[in-house]
Amino acid sequence: MNTSTGVPGDGSSAGRARRFAHRPSAETRLQLIQRIGDAYGIVLLLILTTFVVTMTLPPEGWLGRVVAVAVAGLTAVIALTSSDVRSGRVRLAIAAALVAIVSATLAAAVSSDALFGLAFLIDALLLLVAAGTILRRVVPSAEVDFRTILGAISVFTLLGLLFGFLFIALGRLQGGDVFTGVAHAETRDYLFFSYTTLTTTGYGNLVPAGDIGQILAVFEMLTGQVFLVTLVAGLVSLWRLAALSGDQLGG
Repeated sequence: MNTSTGVPGDGSSAGRARRFAHRPSAETRLQLIQRIGDAYGIVLLLILTTFVVTMTLPPEGWLGRVVAVAVAGLTAVIALTSSDVRSGRVRLAIAAALVAIVSATLAAAVSSDALFGLAFLIDALLLLVAAGTILRRVVPSAEVDFRTILGAISVFTLLGLLFGFLFIALGRLQGGDVFTGVAHAETRDYLFFSYTTLTTTGYGNLVPAGDIGQILAVFEMLTGQVFLVTLVAGLVSLWRLAALSGDQLGG
C-alpha cells in the first residue's frame, strides 16, 4: 500500500501545499495602488477629473469654480509626489494650492473676478511645474514601459488643462471679452478652446480677441506639435530599439 510521505518533491497533497506556500504572494491591493500611482495613473485620473469638474459644474456658481481650483491644485501636488520631488517643494506646492483655494473662496464671498483670476493663475503655474517635473522623469527614460507611456499621456492632457486655466485667468483678470463675438465666455468655453488649439483641430467658433490671447493660442499650438513630434518620436525610437534588442536576444 502506498503512503504519502509529504516530501515537497512528491505528488502528495502535503507536498503540493508546501510548494504553493513557497510561491511568491500575489500583489496586494495596496501594492497595486502604489504601482498605479507611481506610474502616473492617479495623476491622469485627476487630470480627467479636473477637466470634467471644470466643464460640468455651474460656471457662474461659486461652488463649481472653487471645486475646480481645489481639484487642479490636488492634481499638481499628486503629480509632484509621484515624481519623487523633495518634500520641501511638495509642501510649497501644497501652500500655493491652499492660497489658490482661499483666493477662490474670497472671490465668491466678495464677487471679485480678479481674485478668481489669481486663483486660476496660481493653479496654472502649479500645473506648469507639474508638467515639467513629469517630463524630467519621462524624457531620460532608458526604456519605454507602462510608466513612461502614462507619463507622456499625462503631460499632454495636462498641457490642455494648463493653457485652459491661463485663458480663464486672462478672462477674469483683464475684465473684457477673450474671444471675438463671444460675450461673457464660460469656463467650459476656455477649456474647449484650449484642447482644440492644443490638438490644432481649430473649429473656428472661438477666436482670441486680444494680443495676449492670440499669443497664448499660438504658443499652445506650437507646444502641442513640438510635444508630439519630439516626445512621441523619441518613445517610438526607444520602443523599436527595445524590440530589436529582444529579437536579437531571442535569435
